[in-house]
Amino acid sequence: MRFRQRATAGLATLLLPLAGLVGLASPAHAADTATATYAKTQDWGTGFEGKWTVKNTGTTTISSWTIQWDFPAGTSVTSAWDADVTSSGTHWTAKNKSYNGSLAAGASVSFGFNGAGSGSPSNCTLNGGSCDGGTTVPGDNPPSAAGAPTASSITDTSVKLSWSAATDDKGVKNYDVLRGGTKVATVTTTSYTDTGLTAGTDYSYTVQARDTADQTGPVSGAVAVHTTGGTTTPPPTGNAVKLGYFTEWGIYGRNYQVKNLVTSGSAAKITHINYAFGNVTNGQCAIGDSYADYDKAFTADQSVSGVADTWDQPLRGNFNQLRELKAKYPNIKILWSFGGWTWSGGFAQAAANPAAFAQSCYNLVEDPRWADVFDGIDIDWEYPNACGLSCDTSGAAAYKNLMQALRAKFGTGNLVTAATTADGTSGGKIDAADYAGASQYVDWYNVMSYDFFGAFAAQGPTAPHSPLTSYSGIPTPGFDTADAIAKFKSKGVPASKLLIGIGFYGRGWTGVTQSAPGGTATGPAAGTYEQGIEDYKVLKTSCPATGLVAGTAYAYCGNNWWSYDTPATIGTKMSWAKSQGLGGAFFWEFSGDTSNGELVGAINSGLS
Repeated sequence: MRFRQRATAGLATLLLPLAGLVGLASPAHAADTATATYAKTQDWGTGFEGKWTVKNTGTTTISSWTIQWDFPAGTSVTSAWDADVTSSGTHWTAKNKSYNGSLAAGASVSFGFNGAGSGSPSNCTLNGGSCDGGTTVPGDNPPSAAGAPTASSITDTSVKLSWSAATDDKGVKNYDVLRGGTKVATVTTTSYTDTGLTAGTDYSYTVQARDTADQTGPVSGAVAVHTTGGTTTPPPTGNAVKLGYFTEWGIYGRNYQVKNLVTSGSAAKITHINYAFGNVTNGQCAIGDSYADYDKAFTADQSVSGVADTWDQPLRGNFNQLRELKAKYPNIKILWSFGGWTWSGGFAQAAANPAAFAQSCYNLVEDPRWADVFDGIDIDWEYPNACGLSCDTSGAAAYKNLMQALRAKFGTGNLVTAATTADGTSGGKIDAADYAGASQYVDWYNVMSYDFFGAFAAQGPTAPHSPLTSYSGIPTPGFDTADAIAKFKSKGVPASKLLIGIGFYGRGWTGVTQSAPGGTATGPAAGTYEQGIEDYKVLKTSCPATGLVAGTAYAYCGNNWWSYDTPATIGTKMSWAKSQGLGGAFFWEFSGDTSNGELVGAINSGLS
C-alpha cells in the first residue's frame, strides 16, 4: 500500500501582479484591434476554473475593456478576481478593474473565475465586437501543431532544426522554438539553427506556431539531440526496468525537486519514472495538484536546466522540470500514475464505464501542454474488488475490463502499467481480481512488496515490512515477496511482466525490549513526517542495521525496532529477481534515498 498522504494545505494558485501590463489611458478602440480568448485551467468535476485573456493587437492603447458571453443553463460564475463579473440570466459581463483596464499596444491581461457546471462560453463580444479568438468562442481558430522537428548538421555546439509548417485559417505568423520547454527563439521560417550548446550533451526541442492574432497552437512532438564531443554518463545497461516514483507533494516540506535526480546521480541509473499521483474522481482521471504539476515557478538553482521559470512561459511546475530532465536523459520514460492509497476510491465509478474513464485519462495525459512529457499511464488501484482505504465491490472482472479499455485507447505506442497488491495469501487480494486476464493489456505490474507489517499493528509483533521470503515466526504466512510473485506466476502472469518493489524507508515500533523479530511494542516509533515511518537516509545513521531476516535488514536501538532495506539487501533482492526472470524493479520513492543515491545505485548495479 502507498503510505504517503497528499499535502493539501496552502496550495492555492498564486496570482501574478498585473501592474506591469497597464499602459497609459486613451480612448477605447473597437474589438477588431483586440482579442479575448478563454481557457478552462482546472476542472474538478463539480466545478472548474476559467480564465479570459484580453490582448491588444492594435497599435494604440486601449483604456478599458468589457467582455460579454453566454453560458448554457446550469453553468455559472461563482467567484472572480481581477474583473467585475455580473450576470443577467445566462448572459455574463466582465469589466476591467481600475488597475487593469489600460492596455498598451501588444499588451495582454487576464482575469479568472471559479465556475459551477460543465458548459463553455458562446456568443462572446469584446467592447461590442467579436472576441475573435480561441476554439471556445466564435472567430479565429488557433493554429494546428507544427510537425515534430528533425535535426541535422549536429556539431559540438550547434544543431539545425527543421519542421513541417502548421496551418491556420487566417495565416501562421511565426514559430517559437523551445529547448527543454523553454523558448530560445521566434522565427518566421520552418527552420532554425541553435548555437552555443555544450559538447556531449542531450537536448530536446519542440516548436509551437503562432497565428496573426498571437494565438498559439499545440506544442509539436519532440526531437532528442545529442551534441558531438565531450563525455556523458552512459544510460543504464541491460533491458531491466529500473523505475522510481516521484511524488508531486515532495517539492513542499521534503524540498525534493526533480533536479535532485540529477545531483544525486540517480537519473543516470534509472529507466522509468512514475509521477504520483493524478486523482481519480467522478469516473475520470483528474489533476492532483495543479500548482505543483504545472504552475509553480522554479528558481534557477531549483531548475534542472539552471534557468529560472518566467511568469509567461507555456508550462511550469514539475511537468516542465520533467521535460527538462528528459532533455538531459532522453532514455528515461515517464508515466503519470493515477490513484494511490488516498485516491483509489474513485476507481469503482471508473470501472462502471471503462471506455469513458480511458478517454478521460488519455485526454489528460496527452494534453498538448505536456504531451511530450509522458510516455504512458500507470494505474494504482488499491485495491480492485478488495479493501484498502475504502472497500471496492466492482467484481473480479472489473480490473481486466479497465486495463483493456486503457490499452485500446492508449494504443501500443504508449506504456500502460499498474501497481498491484503483493498479498500472496490464499483467498487474498491477488485472488480477488483478474490480474492474469488483465496482464495481456499491461507492459508490467509494479508488485508492491513492502508494507506487509508495521506499527499499524501498534503492539507488534515486530516484523520486517518487506520480507523477501517467509521465515519461522512470520506473523502472516503469504505476506512476503516470494509468495506474491509465485502466486502471480501460478495464475499465468508472465515473470517478465512482474517488477519487484523496494521501499526507500523503514517501518518501526517503540517500547520494544528484544532485538530479534517477534517482540511486543507499545506503539509506533517517532518519524520525521509520520509516526512509524522514516526515510532510509535518516535510519542509516540514526538506527543502523543490527541484523538480517528474510532477506532484509532490521535495527534495534534504544527501545526502537526498525526494518528497512540497505544497499546490501537490495543487492540480494536484485539477484533473486534476476533468478526469477522478473522484468526489473521499482521503488517508492526517490526522496527517501541519500543525497548521492545509494539505494538507486544498488538497484542499478544489481540488475545490470
